Amino acid sequence: MKTCRQLGALLLSFSLMLSLGMNTFAAAEDTGFSDVDAGAWYAGAVEYVRDNGLMSGVSDTAFAPDESMTRGMLVTTLYRLAGSPPLANENLGYPFADVPGDAWYADGVYWARLNGVVSGYSDERFGPDDPVTREQAAAILWRYAGSPAAQAGQSFADESEISLYAAQAVDWARANGIMNGSDGNRFLPGERATRAQVAIILQNYLTADAPEQPVEPAENANVLVVYFSATGNTGQVAEHIAAATGGDLFEIVPAEPYTSADLDWNDENSRVVYEYENPDARDTALTAYTPDNWADYDVVYIGYPIWWGIAAWPADSFVAANDFTGKTVIPFCTSSSSGLGQSGELLADLAGTGDWLEGQRFRSGVSREDVEAWIEGLGF
Repeated sequence: MKTCRQLGALLLSFSLMLSLGMNTFAAAEDTGFSDVDAGAWYAGAVEYVRDNGLMSGVSDTAFAPDESMTRGMLVTTLYRLAGSPPLANENLGYPFADVPGDAWYADGVYWARLNGVVSGYSDERFGPDDPVTREQAAAILWRYAGSPAAQAGQSFADESEISLYAAQAVDWARANGIMNGSDGNRFLPGERATRAQVAIILQNYLTADAPEQPVEPAENANVLVVYFSATGNTGQVAEHIAAATGGDLFEIVPAEPYTSADLDWNDENSRVVYEYENPDARDTALTAYTPDNWADYDVVYIGYPIWWGIAAWPADSFVAANDFTGKTVIPFCTSSSSGLGQSGELLADLAGTGDWLEGQRFRSGVSREDVEAWIEGLGF
């Protein structure tokens, strides 16, 4: 998937250097900053953000490439990227006590809050001087881009350390070559993002090609949450999603329910082991295959536990039996350790219809707040 851009009218007039690739940026002959050597790995990016009016130096001669990018700096940069649009009259009263109206970052903070790019820690505190972490930078830029869906792809070695709110943003940033990992395939989500790193991120973002736009769900979409839950974990997540979206629930119920003995994958004679070893036996009969008013639903969340690295087989039976034409489908799964893997893609292939988005894996006992944060990040 290619990255989504929202460029303001001002930036549309810039001559973007589209021939520059992530690892082939031309060396700068003279950066104009005494602390940015022409041979530095970030020199070309520093010139790029300076020449395009996105980032300036901390003085006339210094860029401070190793200093932390602060929240105030980042929202101001994105405000410039949006073309510095005029703000409504109510911006005369800035919403945060720690953001004076005459601060150089005040317009950026106000614009970011109005456009849902980043909010404050509370109704009174924004923290403009706080450093931005790498996962925060990914999440903020992802929201600026419109919270596009992304394929998870290869996991980072420290994937478990990435906060849930930033997980899809990090997938998006990696898939589009905007942010990559460091040594050992680590993303380092909690490390501060430096000004040099943000310059590289912005150049990568702006020199990528425009994406193919996914199908958008209806403005007042009817939502259905479909789930199969063998032990109750997936059912709990489904209830959280239904509560957050106002959607209806539909439980996939096997005609022959799975017992705890059936689910014992350590027992070579158990039902799940038999089905794994005999793929043709995975066509699990259900008590009902199609929900009432199926044609009326625009958005379908479909949840399942992960069995042997793929979706639990009753989910296959449901997907194979229904037509997803015109529906936006979001898979989700629960597992103690396995990720979503290719389960969503395999279900999409089985369905053959519908606009299937990248899904999400949840741990057992995930909180309602974490589920709601994920749903909010989807942008529906």
